[in-house]
Amino acid sequence: MSEAKVETEGARVSTGVSGLDDILGGGLTRDRIYLVEGTPGSGKTTLALQFLLKGRALGESGLYITLSETEQELRAAAASHGWSLDGIDLFELVSEEGLDPDSEQSVLHPSDVELGETTRGVMKQVEQTKPLRVVFDSLSEMRLLAQNPLRHRRQILALKHFFATRRCTVLLLDDQTAEDGDLQLHSIAHGVISLRRMTQEYGAQRRQLEVVKMRGIKFRGGFHDFSLDTGGIQVFERLVAADHPATFVQEMVSTGSPGLDALMGGGLTRGANTLISGPSGVGKTTTSVRCALTALERGETVAYYLFDEGLPTLLTRSKALGMDLKPYIDNKQLLVRAIDPAELSPGEFAFLVRDAVERLGARTVVIDSLNAYLQAMPGQKFLLLQMHELLTYLNQQGVVTLLILGQHGFIGEVRSDIDLSYLSDGILLFRFFEAAGSVLTAVSAVKSRTAEHEKTIREIRLTARGIEVGEALTDFQGVMSGLPSYQGKIHLLGEEKSRPADA
Repeated sequence: MSEAKVETEGARVSTGVSGLDDILGGGLTRDRIYLVEGTPGSGKTTLALQFLLKGRALGESGLYITLSETEQELRAAAASHGWSLDGIDLFELVSEEGLDPDSEQSVLHPSDVELGETTRGVMKQVEQTKPLRVVFDSLSEMRLLAQNPLRHRRQILALKHFFATRRCTVLLLDDQTAEDGDLQLHSIAHGVISLRRMTQEYGAQRRQLEVVKMRGIKFRGGFHDFSLDTGGIQVFERLVAADHPATFVQEMVSTGSPGLDALMGGGLTRGANTLISGPSGVGKTTTSVRCALTALERGETVAYYLFDEGLPTLLTRSKALGMDLKPYIDNKQLLVRAIDPAELSPGEFAFLVRDAVERLGARTVVIDSLNAYLQAMPGQKFLLLQMHELLTYLNQQGVVTLLILGQHGFIGEVRSDIDLSYLSDGILLFRFFEAAGSVLTAVSAVKSRTAEHEKTIREIRLTARGIEVGEALTDFQGVMSGLPSYQGKIHLLGEEKSRPADA
């Protein structure tokens, strides 16, 4: 085989969707026939149009053969995305002439004539336009004309051999209306791309893409989330941390609070993640904002993903505590993204984080909170797998990651929806406790894989002057249970000024 022929056979053609090209390692093999399957509304037509539009942009001729939609409907669908189909040949196999009673006959079975005419119509149009990219929409109509699997398979094989000699890259669309699924098409096609649309009880529809088969191409398997919106399909490749190695200088950075730094053995470690856990209202978000503001003051870019509260509330509360974030948002050093977990898929969220790290250069990432992120997942098992890959990726990039996890309960037994402690490199545990007729807050560093941290429990207070961390509560027993007993003379934060000198 000549080198020129080998080069031609190994050439790739872009699908028009960058995320899908990445999954395929560069695109589809040129001059092959591919099956794109999915239920109605899953995005097959949009993907096919993007495939032809990409060809037009590269100077490659395209042909859209339709049995299921009219040319007017196709142009309207393209216009809804802001596209024009000028320069792309559109061919309707079923026209008004086919509805003319004079064109009917009764000697042969209608399916015999119609199927043959359909196949000849396709071949004639391809011979006339000589396209490099072809979309055939859809195989379900061919299946109905064939009326039995054997004839249907023979017609698809005939089309395959015809296109193979015409140097065309072909997408065959199938809406999966066959009762038991037509797996015979999988064996005929060079590659199979499956689109899924899933309706949830609440929230937006979720869409996933899977490359079922692709001969001669090493592709990324599994399901990949994708969105279908104005402007077309955007595929979010499943994150595999091992594919994104990076080098960085491992160092300790300050939280902005000397007391917290001492408690954690020097501060936060670059390339490690810290879980901030505790009940609602205990100060988890304020602590993470203080860490983020300190990073901003060092000149770093920070990405803050807000799942629970609104951005105005966060800005107002932070400013009242002496932490004004507005200037950093205005100069684009701080990226705050309010996330609606009912509208965003896990794959798209991972894509947003990657984009912030790789394109915007974020060195600190805050996820507030994991409780809402959990609601965006199909199940606990998948949350753990997704978070494992995401955290491993962030660690490999040298990012300081803060994760906030709300717990149920206030005093006494406190529990979480899910245990992420084993995925965390460090854990800051916050607790309410009752003392001297007041509800106070205690903090403890219960885990650190990167530093020798204190084993003490300290009182913490959030004030307009920042985060104050008191002495170790050595004279209290049962702080973590929320109902401690006082067995000494240690002063709590603020008591030194309020007590008499001889107290």
